[in-house]
Amino acid sequence: MSEMLQGVFAYFTDIRFILLCFAGALAGLFVGAIPGLSVSMATALLVSITYTWVTTDALATIMGVYVVGVFSGALSAILINIPGTPANVVTTLDGYPLSKHGESYRALKYATIYSFVGSVFGLAVLGLLAYPVTSVALKFQPMDYFLLAIFGLATAGVLTSKSFSKGLLSAVLGIFLSLIGLDSVVGTPRLTFGIQELKAGISTVPALVGLFGFAEVLTVISGGSVDGSVSNVTKQAVKLKDILKEFWRSLYYCTVGTFVGALPGAGGPVASFLAYGEAKRIVKKPSRPFGEGAIEGVVASESANNACIGGALIPMLTLAIPGDAVTAIILSVFYVHGLQPGPTFLKTSAPSFYAILAGGLIACIFLLLLGLFIAPRIGKLLNVPKRILLPIVAVLCVIGAFACNNRMFDVGVMFFFGVLGFLLRKYGFSVAPVTLGLVLGRMMDSNFRRAVSLASTAESPIAALFGRPITLILLILTIFTIVSNTPAIKRAVARRKQQRLASHQSKSQKIE
Repeated sequence: MSEMLQGVFAYFTDIRFILLCFAGALAGLFVGAIPGLSVSMATALLVSITYTWVTTDALATIMGVYVVGVFSGALSAILINIPGTPANVVTTLDGYPLSKHGESYRALKYATIYSFVGSVFGLAVLGLLAYPVTSVALKFQPMDYFLLAIFGLATAGVLTSKSFSKGLLSAVLGIFLSLIGLDSVVGTPRLTFGIQELKAGISTVPALVGLFGFAEVLTVISGGSVDGSVSNVTKQAVKLKDILKEFWRSLYYCTVGTFVGALPGAGGPVASFLAYGEAKRIVKKPSRPFGEGAIEGVVASESANNACIGGALIPMLTLAIPGDAVTAIILSVFYVHGLQPGPTFLKTSAPSFYAILAGGLIACIFLLLLGLFIAPRIGKLLNVPKRILLPIVAVLCVIGAFACNNRMFDVGVMFFFGVLGFLLRKYGFSVAPVTLGLVLGRMMDSNFRRAVSLASTAESPIAALFGRPITLILLILTIFTIVSNTPAIKRAVARRKQQRLASHQSKSQKIE
């Protein structure tokens, strides 16, 4: 342990390392805040730029982009209702309503503090518990991944404050759309209708930009008023002691985020959805109703998705299995520089491991400084009249969709999802579960079919599918979430509570 601490903190005195980390952090702040320009895209560009660099220099820059880029997606999520990354989708649910209430500065400050907490927590777990967490993740079988996804989608129904059933329908729609493309098992085109470009499936970035960006433009225009301006990011008195009231709960969300991050392919979107669902369960008296500007929702989302950073690096470093899209790109950086991630990596390449931890922790410090002092000033750039802002947002949506794969087809996909998002909002459906369905659909499909295929050769297929403790726990949690939020069950529970309350009041009156 002492050797690791010495190795990590040695980089804190390396001015070159710190400056490169700051350059990456600054790039991550702007790239993550611009809708459609993802952290994955920025990291991919860095692979070619850092090809000839010293390994530690490359890792410093990439960790700066990674840590701050994940946080900065919250800026556009809070200010203009367009998540900078899929992991920030949940932040829009309460962050944007807070902005509409004139509390965007407060929302940004909470997002900054708890993104910092989540990032530090995840990196601490990476340093202390890499092997134990990986050993648990290794025990997950295909059926467990499928049930984890179902649990996430069931939670998505809870996220819609008005209708659980509409939330589930939105999630199912997302799953259906995610299945478009080549079949993951057979390899034949599925739901492509003869359109060549659809064989690769629907790209997440254009869909995301359409659902949250262009749909917002259409919604404002349909309201008949494009005058006025975006709410000001005015400085407010936000006491540190008020912010820290959520600290202990945030550690629970961080735990969820780190563990989900350690599951290959799950990532920030799943973690933030699960953490948000847990926040709705454990927070009995939120500052506002969830979905209408509850600061507790922003804390849950940002704590969990930033804690995923450390979690996602665990399987990448110890198993050479990337936890998310960014760590998949970081894996390619390792191979370019002659490093071999795997079970022996922490022993054979300790300096590189220390560089990753140091780069992440230094980036956390820059996250805090940039988030508190620079992020609110970025928000002021959006303080323009809507008649000027809306065309700018529309152009950014087009650029963001095209920049994903340099295809005009993706611009059409963005327009399609923009119209879809507008119609869903108009009829009271939430667009957030659609996004989760898009992210999880293919993983659910491939893992379920793999699980059934493996179980078909067993003596007892049912036992093979559901006979493991992890599987049973996930199954019970999923069933409980669905049943407890079914409208009929909720009405029955509410009636029972009212009866108990009436009975208690009548007994109290008799005693008096």
